[in-house]
Amino acid sequence: MSIRERVAPSRVSNTLVGYLALTKPRVIELLLVTAIPAMLLADRGMVNPLLILNTLIGGMLAAGGANTLNCVADADIDKVMKRTARRPLARATVPTRNALVFGVALSVASFFWLWWTTNLLSGLLAVATIVFYLFVYTLLLKRRTSQNVVWGGAAGCMPVMIGWSAVTGTIGWPALVMFAIIFFWTPPHTWALAMRYKDDYRAAGVPMLPAVATERQVTKQILVYTWLTVIATLVLALAAGWLYTAVALVAGVWFLAMAHQLYAGVRRGEAVKPLRLFLQSNNYLAVVFCALALDSAMALPTLLGM
Repeated sequence: MSIRERVAPSRVSNTLVGYLALTKPRVIELLLVTAIPAMLLADRGMVNPLLILNTLIGGMLAAGGANTLNCVADADIDKVMKRTARRPLARATVPTRNALVFGVALSVASFFWLWWTTNLLSGLLAVATIVFYLFVYTLLLKRRTSQNVVWGGAAGCMPVMIGWSAVTGTIGWPALVMFAIIFFWTPPHTWALAMRYKDDYRAAGVPMLPAVATERQVTKQILVYTWLTVIATLVLALAAGWLYTAVALVAGVWFLAMAHQLYAGVRRGEAVKPLRLFLQSNNYLAVVFCALALDSAMALPTLLGM
């Protein structure tokens, strides 16, 4: 085999990996974890598997498109921040123009896919999510206010709305409560990570709260939003069953204990590990929404008269 023949497959593989990285697959995974439970709750476990699959495909296309366009808009600061320096556009492994076309193509495809396989409302919600994430959060808020993730986090809440609308064709109050759960969860989740990388944000000129406020101020805000998150999960118990309620209560106590521990450590002047809260916040959200999915699925035998 010639050198050219060995190099060509390697280049193709690197290119494919680069385009995949633009979509931020790990972020997509977390978003989809919330969409499936929302669909199951919307019809108490009786959702058509094909509808779930089609909604997930549309959701992945929308999230991938939004994330890719975010990478295009943030390419300049990604080069400065150590945490993001290995992203494709920061390393120039994918041309900016190609990334822009790729992001737009995924976004357009998500709308038509959801419209075709679910309903128009779901497709329009996907478009609204992409527009909000790109223009409101990335281009307007991110570089101008320390509260950027508070409002920008609304984009990450939309999978539950899309999932609910795909099943019902409407937006019910439980969908709004699930939206609130993720909305309130996003600041403590993001700020805990930003505390670890605050020097990166300062170097990039991004006024993320931990980069412009004291640790005591940040952890106090984390505590407030953690309480709001847990309260919202308990409100959702009005639409769920005993399993979800029990898990939400136990997980809420655990999440609050971690947030209080972080705040107390900062107040005492101790060296804290905010990254621990960031990692465990992922587990918290996954546990709560998986419990919601199981709780909804458990209603199926009852609904069938078994």
